[in-house]
Amino acid sequence: MEEDGSKSPLRLMAEAFKDLAATVNSENPEVEVGTFSHACSLVSPLFGCLGIAFKFAEMDYVAKVDDLAAASKSFLTLQSLLDHDIQGSTVRKPGSHSRNLLRVKRGIDMVKILFEQILATEGNSLKDQASKAYAQVFAPYHGWAIRKVVAAGMYALPTRGQLLNKFNEDENSARMHMETYVAASAPVIQYVDGLFLSKELGVDW
Repeated sequence: MEEDGSKSPLRLMAEAFKDLAATVNSENPEVEVGTFSHACSLVSPLFGCLGIAFKFAEMDYVAKVDDLAAASKSFLTLQSLLDHDIQGSTVRKPGSHSRNLLRVKRGIDMVKILFEQILATEGNSLKDQASKAYAQVFAPYHGWAIRKVVAAGMYALPTRGQLLNKFNEDENSARMHMETYVAASAPVIQYVDGLFLSKELGVDW
């Protein structure tokens, strides 16, 4: 459905994560902060298309991706960024690059689960799929007030057809790009978790 060879947001997102996955699956994976933040920035339009339910996630996610993009001027790799915060004892400090990295990782994880749910179900409503993705990734870290706003916003989600139209995709092309993203984002998420766990920092905070 893409015209004149132009690439849809969904395709750009899938291709960027496919490249990232190739890096993390290589023999000596060194993920550059700039490459990672650019790939993550391509996910932002999806949050924007999900409407009021994910407005908080969009604002939070975009701000934290922007922070990582700015950090790429000072740090070459995600590993060096994390090491710097460890040395300064600022890993868990609000606004730290490491804390922002963990939250951006949750954003790409939520999209992965959302796509998995969409691929596994029929029908035009996205409410159940989005609710499951939110419950799995974000809800454990959100207070009652935010969870209530999100639950109300689920009724204003676009339909599956509306979402595909916004991305200039048909069912087949969208399925292909979603499958690519799901497969590619899994090792990237695992890699980021591994950076934190290898330093005994944990990921559930």
